Amino acid sequence: MNRVRRLLQALIGALAIAMAGVASAGQTCEAAAPDTRSMTLALALAEHLQQSLDASGAQVVVVARAGQDLRKYGLSWSHLAFAYREDTPAPQPLGNRPVVLGRIGASVVDGLPGRQPPRGTWRIVHKLNQCGTAEAAVFRQGLAEFFLDTPFRYEAAFVVPAPEVQAALLQVLTDDGRLVQWHTPAYSVVAYPWSTKYQQSNQWALETLAGSLDPAASTRARAQAWLQLHDYQPTVLHIDALTRLGGRMTRANVAFDDHPNAKRFSDHIETVTVESMFAWMQRLQIAGAPTIVR
Repeated sequence: MNRVRRLLQALIGALAIAMAGVASAGQTCEAAAPDTRSMTLALALAEHLQQSLDASGAQVVVVARAGQDLRKYGLSWSHLAFAYREDTPAPQPLGNRPVVLGRIGASVVDGLPGRQPPRGTWRIVHKLNQCGTAEAAVFRQGLAEFFLDTPFRYEAAFVVPAPEVQAALLQVLTDDGRLVQWHTPAYSVVAYPWSTKYQQSNQWALETLAGSLDPAASTRARAQAWLQLHDYQPTVLHIDALTRLGGRMTRANVAFDDHPNAKRFSDHIETVTVESMFAWMQRLQIAGAPTIVR
């Protein structure tokens, strides 16, 4: 028990350092290090997820977390990521701030700074908008770190792609250059799925999947064309004008000017969600039904 407590204290200290200095000019970010209870819940969920992923026999999965309460929009999950098994671990940085490779951060993920991960470690790759700024970056993390930002609900869901889809994704997920091939830093939480002006986190995952499956989809525009050809259907959110105005005026990571006027002014906001991506993958028969992990 004392060993677990010491590990938690070390992790909390490392995270406090990692969270320092992340505010951008003109943007307040007062993210506190998670308390022991939050850390314990995150580590427990990460362990349960790892057990489920190991049991699945997969090399790559698409995983979701419930970071925000989106029930008023009929949604259970808020954020998508890829998880892949790293059979041959790469050297890890000694610090616990992201080491930026292009726009990809490789951060401390498996317990303590500088710890070499064991063979078979699961890695998370996702696009992350920190502190509500107008930009986002792509990060590589561990399972525990994925749940350390105090999610609304300590649950996860994942789908296992078809073997050929896993193979294609793995080539991208282990290549830092290709990971940012379909990445646009400009961020809006409600980015329009058929525009390249902004990009939200789930949209990056969807377009990266499309790009990995079609060699011709080498740009965001081409990836979106491929998705339209293969009948991807975004989620429609009904957001009224007053709510849109409030979000745009008070939050740097909310924009609606990429949406067609006819849809925007009729409160018809389309965007990429976990539910729409999971449903599309099942419809296309490139993944099975989601597995829920608690």
